Amino acid sequence: MEPQSRNSSDHRSERGRARFDHNNHQTHSQHRNDHRSFDHSRNNDHNGYHRQRSNQSEQADVQVEVGQRFPLTIKRLGINGEGIGYYRHKITFVPGALPDEVVVAEVTHVAAHFLNAKVHQIRKESDHRVTPPDTQSAEVGGFELSHLDYPSQLAFKRDVIRQALEKFQPRGWENYDLRPTIGMADPYHYRNKAQFQVRQDADGNVIAGLYKEGTHDLVDLPEASTQNEATMTVIRALVKMLQELQVPIYDEEANSGIIKTLVVRSSEASGEVQVTFVTNSQKLPHKRELLALIEERLPQVVSVMQNVNQSKTSLVWGDKTTKLMGQDYITETLLGKQFQLSPRAFLQLNPKQTTRLYEETIKALDLTHADHLVDAYSGVGTIGLSLADRAGEVRGMDTIEESVDDANRNAELNGITNAEYSVGTAEDLLPQWVSQGWRPDALVVDPPRAGLADTMIDTIMQVQPEKFVYVSCNPSTLAQNLVELGRVYRVEYIQSIDMFPQTARVEAVVKLVLR
Repeated sequence: MEPQSRNSSDHRSERGRARFDHNNHQTHSQHRNDHRSFDHSRNNDHNGYHRQRSNQSEQADVQVEVGQRFPLTIKRLGINGEGIGYYRHKITFVPGALPDEVVVAEVTHVAAHFLNAKVHQIRKESDHRVTPPDTQSAEVGGFELSHLDYPSQLAFKRDVIRQALEKFQPRGWENYDLRPTIGMADPYHYRNKAQFQVRQDADGNVIAGLYKEGTHDLVDLPEASTQNEATMTVIRALVKMLQELQVPIYDEEANSGIIKTLVVRSSEASGEVQVTFVTNSQKLPHKRELLALIEERLPQVVSVMQNVNQSKTSLVWGDKTTKLMGQDYITETLLGKQFQLSPRAFLQLNPKQTTRLYEETIKALDLTHADHLVDAYSGVGTIGLSLADRAGEVRGMDTIEESVDDANRNAELNGITNAEYSVGTAEDLLPQWVSQGWRPDALVVDPPRAGLADTMIDTIMQVQPEKFVYVSCNPSTLAQNLVELGRVYRVEYIQSIDMFPQTARVEAVVKLVLR
């Protein structure tokens, strides 16, 4: 998630991610992003390993071939939830394996300083292993930890933050207060948005789901334990309608057909559902019949959109979105505030945990009615507007004009008169506001997975708001950013929150105070 604003393609989930990122069920670009992250974690672990062992040539001299099998004891989990062991001192990454397990690993990739492998057999099973509810969980992203019991998942997510801090070692990191991860009572059926690719299988049946990791082979997902019931009910009904009406389905190799992706978002508060058909053409054959079936069979669907993406790139969204039927928005409620959501508007994927996330942010900022607050990377304004009652004035920004329009509309919807959102980057707008005599007392940032850009960090260091909360979706970039921020700010605590159970993703609320 590498652009500054997450709104244009829900970069956080999900944040990139993202596996299911997290928003998100994976697109091909998200697969590639995850694999870059995966390789980065291998390099991180490899570097850590070398800090402990001086004989680097011993690793490089290990002769291993793809397909080779060997027993392997798993020592720990890596940042993407993969098991880590050492074969003749060479670090080996095994997705699906757990600490203290003895597995027979089968090599899938050989690199100069690490191996990738898969589990061929488990000889000694972890006491913390559970049976995943999804039979396809090993094939696609978004279920990286579904074989690990939930208390252990929460412990892992706190430890991932510790690992990142240990690697980058920001000032005073050894004394950071890393609080236990806040989890869910029921860590399933939490995702309020499904973004499924649509294709036809070899028998001509319409299927919708996610790609196998690292491929463009689509896995049909009639069920997904992390999705809420509303999104899956609508997805399966839409697949049936597309089959019935014989609407042309996209063929990636031939770059032909119409329906590429189904995006379904639900509101937990209102029960409203929004459907977006991402198409390869402005034409939508059988549109009238399709809309009639939706109206007849899916009364919960109150908004139907079409987004046109004719490019062959791996990006899901095109630039043009038009309304086919119903409302322009669906409405979600968070902490008593209502938020109207257009199809591409960013909103966290887990409504229950989003409330917890914002509550922790409110607590960490500890605002007064005299405070001027900046809401950077604002999206549709969910964080800033949730804080507006406690601040004197809120100013926010996003690089996507559609997001800013939504944020200002949401302020009006909630009767909030002390918040205003602008198009632009914080590093451009903040200095302008300061030069005009408006200086922020408080700052909240919720950046994409790439973290804060150097220019943004420089801006923060110059303006130096007294109150500062960093909401992070990526421990690695958080730890990197804290190296620079730590010259001026002290980390009071880091509160991790499990926004994405069954995955390796973790969010964190970081309270920083001026030294």
